[in-house]
Amino acid sequence: MQLTDLTLLELASKLASGETTSVEATRACLARIAQVDGKVKAFLRLDEHGALAAAEASDARRKNGNPLGPLDGVPVAVKDIFLTEGVETTCASRVLEGFVPPYDATAVRLLKEAGTPILGKLNQDEFAMGSSNESSAYGPCHNPWDVTRTPGGSSGGSAAALAAREVFGTLGTDTGGSIRQPAAFTNTVGIKPTYGRVSRYGVIAYASSLDAPGPMARTVGDVAALLQVLARHDPRDSTSAPADVPDYLADLEHGVAGLKLGVPREYFVEGMDPEVEASVREALKAYERLGATLVDVSLPHTKYALATYYLLAPAEASSNLARYDGVRYGRRAREVKGLRDMYGETRDQGFGPEVKRRIMLGTYALSAGYYDAYYLRAQKVRTLIREDFTKAFTQVDALVTPTSPVPAFKLGEKVNDPLSMYLMDVCTLPCNLAGLPGVSLPCGFTKAGLPIGLQLMGRPFDEAKLLRIARAFEREHDYVRRPAPI
Repeated sequence: MQLTDLTLLELASKLASGETTSVEATRACLARIAQVDGKVKAFLRLDEHGALAAAEASDARRKNGNPLGPLDGVPVAVKDIFLTEGVETTCASRVLEGFVPPYDATAVRLLKEAGTPILGKLNQDEFAMGSSNESSAYGPCHNPWDVTRTPGGSSGGSAAALAAREVFGTLGTDTGGSIRQPAAFTNTVGIKPTYGRVSRYGVIAYASSLDAPGPMARTVGDVAALLQVLARHDPRDSTSAPADVPDYLADLEHGVAGLKLGVPREYFVEGMDPEVEASVREALKAYERLGATLVDVSLPHTKYALATYYLLAPAEASSNLARYDGVRYGRRAREVKGLRDMYGETRDQGFGPEVKRRIMLGTYALSAGYYDAYYLRAQKVRTLIREDFTKAFTQVDALVTPTSPVPAFKLGEKVNDPLSMYLMDVCTLPCNLAGLPGVSLPCGFTKAGLPIGLQLMGRPFDEAKLLRIARAFEREHDYVRRPAPI
């Protein structure tokens, strides 16, 4: 077995016992990246020098008996939406070319304080706007299970790097499913924490009331260990919640006996791939065998979630992206006739088609005469969607649904059909609108060998129970052990 075949917790155990070193693990990752990333294109930029320096420091601490924590020395990588001090951060957009942040995002700082070497920045949809990683200004990422297909989006690079065994853990962000859908497409595990559980400080904003940073890895335990590092109250983020943080690994093996799991009928949508539905139904039967009780529930306003999301998210994007004007940082258009012309040319040259589309949608929804009809009404519907979840959680401990209605689709298949692309988020975005935690984990494969994901959603700040439920299923199946054919 290669070092890169180990899970994050397995590597952490070997580092603790002295069976291997952080430098060896980091070099193994770099060698694997050199071997396969030409096909996968998960990384936008490597920080080889910084990662090896951090690995050497970690080995020195362990030699002296002073590790910073259980993950000290475990190599990770982060989505290019997280600010990284001294390392270019572009959010996969031309408008931020050459931008080198003077400080780290809180999530990045916490990883560094835990001793993890950070290998580099991962590919994504531009400004996290997309479901296939095809809106990246630097070219699409490819799915290690079939390089002609998408790894999902927007955290496509974060998922693909894990599936290709280039790294042991990654950071992603989830605004409408951008951690969970890529996890489903790549046979990996991802958690969208409760809104406010993980700090957004230093995360380049797309839609501020929806964005949720979170960890991705190959197993449920790996994700739990990373979340333990990341879940902190941060006074620099006004939306960070001062909630107690449990030990996410403590109850991981306690199973699901006696738990009630809701099955929302609205999530088995028309047009769902039959192999996806069959795998999810089999997973539900597995939970029954493990001692859980399945309860049919209804979330009646789910049918309005897609329209609600694609009013609110672009409206917030329209506001957030106004800061990219060519004056303060990033790209600046040259040979312009004045300030107004510079603004326009900078944005025209810097933003890609999908970002422009969402800015225009959001600006329209916020414009005079349309604000009440669109944006305000969407906020009211958002409240109804959240109330549906609140009512459901009076009956059940968690909800079980498909993560995506289809397996990974071909690159180029939907890129010219925005509505079809937006429908890829139909199972994931209600969770963001309600601010709830959600997990995606592997639950099978299609006949063509493409991964299928199972989604769990829970009460606010109930990540520990969700991870426990996810682990109960994972323990009975070997899906996570199956390597991608890259």
